[in-house]
Amino acid sequence: MSLMTVAQVAEFLGVQDVRVERLERESLLIAADKDAAGNPLFDKDAVEKYKVLAERLGGI
Repeated sequence: MSLMTVAQVAEFLGVQDVRVERLERESLLIAADKDAAGNPLFDKDAVEKYKVLAERLGGI
C-alpha cells in the first residue's frame, strides 16, 4: 500500500489542499493512516478509484 499526503492527493486530483481535507472530513475520501503531525495519509489506489468515480459523476 502506497500512501499519499494531502498535498500529493491535491496535485493528483487537481484541487486545493483544503478541498482534500474537506473530502476526508466528510468521509468521501477515507484516510488510511495519519502522519506524526496528525495529518491524513491516503491509499494511492483509493485516491485513483475516487478520481474515476468523481469524473463519472461530473467532476471533483
